[in-house]
Amino acid sequence: MKFCKTYQQYMQGQGKKLPGLGFKKLKKILKKCRSDLQCHDGIDGALDNHTCPDHCPVCDGTFFPALLKEMSEVVGCFNERAQKLLELHLASGFRKYLMWFKGKLQKNHVALTQEGKDLVNYALINAIAIRKILKKYDKVHYSKQGQAFKSQAQSMHIEILKSPWLCELMAFHINLRESKINSRNAPALFDACNLTFNDGKPSLTCELFDSVKVDIDLTCSICLDTVFDPVSLTCGHIFCYMCACSSASVSIVDGLKAAEPKGKCPLCREAGVYEGAVRLEELCILLSRSCNEYWEERLQTERVERVRLIKQHWDNQTRALIGI
Repeated sequence: MKFCKTYQQYMQGQGKKLPGLGFKKLKKILKKCRSDLQCHDGIDGALDNHTCPDHCPVCDGTFFPALLKEMSEVVGCFNERAQKLLELHLASGFRKYLMWFKGKLQKNHVALTQEGKDLVNYALINAIAIRKILKKYDKVHYSKQGQAFKSQAQSMHIEILKSPWLCELMAFHINLRESKINSRNAPALFDACNLTFNDGKPSLTCELFDSVKVDIDLTCSICLDTVFDPVSLTCGHIFCYMCACSSASVSIVDGLKAAEPKGKCPLCREAGVYEGAVRLEELCILLSRSCNEYWEERLQTERVERVRLIKQHWDNQTRALIGI
């Protein structure tokens, strides 16, 4: 079965109306571009250099704007639903009772697990659809503009495989799978989602659908250790929270929201990555369980360092206030 038909059947089979790619429509745009080229350049039955013009009105004016809009809607929907799902799962204390009172906690763990699985499937199948349509674009135009557009989408934070909420959902599944309490009642989860260690370095991996593999490195590129209290910047790179604060030149009291609006990622140097940073709570739970000895040791070290930094922060505030 062709992927276009598989994708349409998947989207139609969703209980809720979810945004998706107009895969068939985008293919028709490319087909029209190809036929227009053949009419224009193929009088003698052959295309000159088999290339599309540098500024193709069909593609530049229709294909990329349509794809950009649809990608934004897909990523927006995925992020919003994943965030709500994980808020339900992590709710505790007064917050949990408040959400129960509002009627948000009617779902049990089985329902939450299934919804999380559906969201990961939704993310991966749309990632494949995007990859295939851009590959088709490059094939039609004998170019690499499709790959260039993918890089542009990543810089605009609409690359779904780079979403921090995908990382959180993967950790969520592994946490439930390894929980003795939930495993008795919960259905089988992703066997494809795993926390793996290579030479002591952890990474989250997930392989589903058409051999698409997500591999998320969990080593902080600042301290070169397993991420502790992990936070994902909007570019998709993950760091320890204290390392990220240090890189952004802000105190842990003020947090990353106090970072400069044009602050750059210490790894890829992309600007403006701190404002929308996401604390990865499910990943934090997973790593604390899987790296127990390291986590306890790091917890003690961080506690001492945080107390020192907080004291230093308020000492500086006091000096500034009294003019010393």
